[in-house]
Amino acid sequence: MNREYHKGYSSRLGREMEVLVFGHGGMPVMVFPTSSGRFYDFEDRGMVAAVADKIDSGQLQLFCVDSVDAESWYSRAAAPRWRIARHVKYEEYLIHEAVPLIRRTNSDPPLPSLGCSFGGYHAVNIALRHPEIFSGFVSLSGAFDLSYFLYGYYDEDCYFNLPTHYLPNLTDPAILGRLRCNNYVLATGWDDQCLRQNQALDRIMNEKEIPHRLCIWETANSHDWPTWKLMAREYL
Repeated sequence: MNREYHKGYSSRLGREMEVLVFGHGGMPVMVFPTSSGRFYDFEDRGMVAAVADKIDSGQLQLFCVDSVDAESWYSRAAAPRWRIARHVKYEEYLIHEAVPLIRRTNSDPPLPSLGCSFGGYHAVNIALRHPEIFSGFVSLSGAFDLSYFLYGYYDEDCYFNLPTHYLPNLTDPAILGRLRCNNYVLATGWDDQCLRQNQALDRIMNEKEIPHRLCIWETANSHDWPTWKLMAREYL
């Protein structure tokens, strides 16, 4: 399997950022790690191996990005305003630095996002906010209302980065039209701690007539890597 390591300084984040690429072609996928995770987690946890046949056959190319969760949502010692501002900078890095890296490597038109648990939040949020760039998302046990991370603090940046807050009020026909052309998968389990959040986003997407699938698995310990490996094989 082709495996590439990229490291570069991000002017937007003021730090080095790292990316692992798996595969030589096919549909590119931006892959987010779980809570405060790293760019190598998808490989270390066996997720790359779970879809290795699709990667080796040229169907998929995974771009596993790094996170700054420990500096944003999970930075408990920092003021909430600083934390959400750091997340905004992270999105700027993704759109203006990570996406161009992907496109320099792979020009295949679709570009879905993928993530497990907290990575599911990132995958969903960036795809909904930028439907002209991302052709869809695959969220495995994602959570989408993170307002409890900010201890009651709330401003415009918070609102526009919480999908279950901004999506119900979206009325722009151009944006809705673009969203309705893309492909979205919400995968969870009946015993998943994030089940209700997935059901809530499912209802909102139905109300907005955004085509998607809500897939609820009949499996034990669904919020864990063994189930996510099976889900990745099913939905990628």
